[in-house]
Amino acid sequence: MRYIVIGAGAVGGTIGARLFQGGHEVLLVARGAHYEALKSDGLRLFTPGSAETLTIPVTDAPVPPRDGDVLILATKSQDTIAALDPWPRHLPVVCAQNGVENERVVLRRFERVYGMCVWLPALHLEPGTVAAHGHPHSGMLHVGRYPQGVDDLAQQLAADLAKSGFVALATPDVMRWKYGKLLGNLANAVEALCEQAPGIDSLYERVRAEGAAVLEEAGIPYSTTSEERELRGRQVDVLPIEGVERSGGSSWQSLARSSGSIEADYLNGEIVLLGREYGIATPVNEVLQAEANRFAREQSPPGSMPLERLVTLIDERSRHTTPS
Repeated sequence: MRYIVIGAGAVGGTIGARLFQGGHEVLLVARGAHYEALKSDGLRLFTPGSAETLTIPVTDAPVPPRDGDVLILATKSQDTIAALDPWPRHLPVVCAQNGVENERVVLRRFERVYGMCVWLPALHLEPGTVAAHGHPHSGMLHVGRYPQGVDDLAQQLAADLAKSGFVALATPDVMRWKYGKLLGNLANAVEALCEQAPGIDSLYERVRAEGAAVLEEAGIPYSTTSEERELRGRQVDVLPIEGVERSGGSSWQSLARSSGSIEADYLNGEIVLLGREYGIATPVNEVLQAEANRFAREQSPPGSMPLERLVTLIDERSRHTTPS
């Protein structure tokens, strides 16, 4: 089996590196300066207590498929269609991404689709470099067939990941876990806009509560934070790495890299979409979606919005919002 990791950033780079270290055949797919750095110098993987350079094969374009190839898609959700479009449609696709829309989008084009719920504290800001802060395991990964079920490939992938430094579980209800992760990811925009400003926890709670209310109304099951913590336990502690500053999550990193886009439409926007479908006001997520997209479009630096300003915008929107 060859694992082709499309999007060798923080998540994809860590998964690809760990599988490669575990003795599996891996091909990384990257672009631009990151591809050039990987091609010339290898992947520099920093973890708590170690720094390695791995000469993992890399490409910036699709390669001829082989029997046993598995695509692991680790791009941002807004890049899903473009990233997969050149690849043969008979290959299985594993969506190692935030949000809950990717699997549905991919299933329109590919017959075998798998969801992967990713808890993986990692950082990618410089070409050729990935820092994975999880210890003693790099992350916790749930994988299952979409829309539900576990088959031989899901079992094999979970086993390979479990032997390669992850807490990995094959689960038939992977989307329940991904909806639970979505609720946590709603705060990504808050962190990207305001970083860790004093008093930010109350806004975290507010955005999550709004999202949970929408999922409850829609009848969508989701995993709880207590379930995640019980499974993760001390298996995935987030530890510092010497010489690497631990910064923000995936949305923060998108702004820090001035990438020009951000995942807010597939995180906060998912709650906004469901709210509109079920007639529930979602002012918190509407403002976060709009402001995160504006920051990305204008290439504003992360953390440059005062928390008070963001709360004011949300309060104003709340006063003028009625259910659709």
